[in-house]
Amino acid sequence: MLIRNIDIVDFKNIAEANLCFSPGVNCLLGLNGMGKSNLLEAIHLLSMARPMRSVPEAALIRHGCQAMMVKGVYEMENGVEERVSCGIVRGKGKTLRRNDKEYPRISEHIGKFPVVTVSPSDTELVTGSGEVRRKLMDVVISQSDPTYLARLIRYNKALESRNKMLRAGVNDVLLYESIETVMCDMATSLHEARRQWVEEMTPDFAHFYSSISGDAEKATMSYKSCLTERTMREVLGSERARDLALGFTSQGIHRDDLAMQLDSYSMRRLGSQGQMKTFTIALKFAIYDFLRRKAGEKPVLLLDDIFDKLDSGRVSRIMETVSAGDSFGQIFITDTNREHLDETLGSLRSESRVYEVEDGHFDEKA
Repeated sequence: MLIRNIDIVDFKNIAEANLCFSPGVNCLLGLNGMGKSNLLEAIHLLSMARPMRSVPEAALIRHGCQAMMVKGVYEMENGVEERVSCGIVRGKGKTLRRNDKEYPRISEHIGKFPVVTVSPSDTELVTGSGEVRRKLMDVVISQSDPTYLARLIRYNKALESRNKMLRAGVNDVLLYESIETVMCDMATSLHEARRQWVEEMTPDFAHFYSSISGDAEKATMSYKSCLTERTMREVLGSERARDLALGFTSQGIHRDDLAMQLDSYSMRRLGSQGQMKTFTIALKFAIYDFLRRKAGEKPVLLLDDIFDKLDSGRVSRIMETVSAGDSFGQIFITDTNREHLDETLGSLRSESRVYEVEDGHFDEKA
C-alpha cells in the first residue's frame, strides 16, 4: 500500500499543500518547526483517524482558522484506488469519509490503511508509564483484529461502572458480580490476544534489535499481566475489599504492561539514549512486519527525526534494514541536514523524492 498524493488545507502550520509522492522514499528537509512532522501527522490522521500524539483535535486546525481538511489517495497492493478525507470544524468535531461515504463509526476505519510511525517521542515507550505501552499494544492489535477494539471498549465501560460503584461505597456483592461478569468475559479474550501478540512479536523484535545494534547487546521484552497466574474473576473477588478502600479497581488487564530488558537488565533504568532509541525502532519495525503479515498490505512507514542520538553505524544499519529486499514499502523520512540526507539516500536502492520545507510550504528538489 502507498499514498499517491495528499491535499491539505489549514492543518497546523500548513495553509495549503498539494503533494504527489514517490512509491519509494520521500524525504522532508528543513529546520525544526517548519512543518516536516506536520505532514507526517496529516498522513497518520488519514490512515488512523487520529493524530500521532494525544492532543485535542481542535489543536490540528491552523491558528486563526475555523476548520481543516486533509484528503489523500491510496493505492492498495491489488491496484485498487481508495480516497480518504478527514475534516475537523471547531466546536463541531470530526468527519471521516472513504470514497466519499462517511463512516457510521470512525472505529471501522482502523486497520484499513496501516501505518507505522517512528518518532522522538517513542522513547516514552521505555521511560513512560505502563499506560503508554498498553496503548501501543491496543492500537496495533486493533489494526489486525476488528473485534479487539469493540471488546476493549466494553471492558473499559464496565471498568468505569465498577469504579463509580467503588467511589460511591456500594457494598452489594450481586451488583458487583453483574458488572464483573462483563469485565471477566472481555478480559479473558483481550489477555489472550495480547499474549499471542507479544509471543509473535518477540522473535522479530530481537532480530531487528540485533541487526541495528550490530549484535552489541541483546534486548528482550515480555508480557506482564495479573491474569498470567489467576483468572479475572479471582482477581476482582479477592481485591474487592481493598478496591472499596481505594475507590478504584487496582488490578486487571487495564494494568497490564510490557517488561523491557537489555542483557537481563532493565532498559528503563540502565539504557542509554541511543540504546532506548534502538529499542523503540526495533519494536516499531517488528510492528511493521506484524501488520504487513496480518493486513496483506505493506504499511506506510513514517520515520520522524530518527537519526538523532544514534551513531553512524546504527544509522547505516537502519537504512540497510529498510532498503534490503522488498519487506518495506513506501517510506517518509524527515531530517534537518541536507548532507546527512544525501548520504542516507545514497544508501537506498529505491526511487526517491526530496522536499524542502519552510513555514508550511513544500518545494520539491532535484
